[in-house]
Amino acid sequence: MGHSDPGFLVVGRIVKAHGIKGEFIVRPFTDYPESTFAPGVSLLLGNTQSEGPDLTLSALELEQARPHKDGYIVSVAGISDRNYSELLRGRYLFRDVAALEPLADGQLFHYQLLGMKVQTSFGQMVGEVTEVYELNPNDILCVQGPGGEIMIPFSKDIVIEVDADKERIVVDPPDGLLDL
Repeated sequence: MGHSDPGFLVVGRIVKAHGIKGEFIVRPFTDYPESTFAPGVSLLLGNTQSEGPDLTLSALELEQARPHKDGYIVSVAGISDRNYSELLRGRYLFRDVAALEPLADGQLFHYQLLGMKVQTSFGQMVGEVTEVYELNPNDILCVQGPGGEIMIPFSKDIVIEVDADKERIVVDPPDGLLDL
């Protein structure tokens, strides 16, 4: 599970070409697909692994995007033929974090959780977040504590506060969670 560069966020993946005019279907990986796949948004192309954008490729300027059962059908400035859109199949799409809208209250990107200190509601220091794993139903925080790594589910009943300013996460762990 490599880290994507915090300057860029993976927002989707090109599934396949659509029609003959250079459109393609994108599967969104973002909580904000309607503002990510919208006219005027610029997305960066990566490869077929999700490591990060390939800055030697020109960015895709979205001209149109409409919801589709598999995600979004998008058309991009300068791509008007299926042969070209077919070449992009399977590539990941990234967005420059600087271009993202400010976060809604309580919503943090995963990379913002990294390095935060984790403590319990009764003040015991647990450790520091070293990795965030995206799993269902809850993401998992990997916390490096004095005694080793602890996996803490990022769920509403365990994580009671995320304070971005103080860079700390307060947890109310169930009995046994912190026993190493």
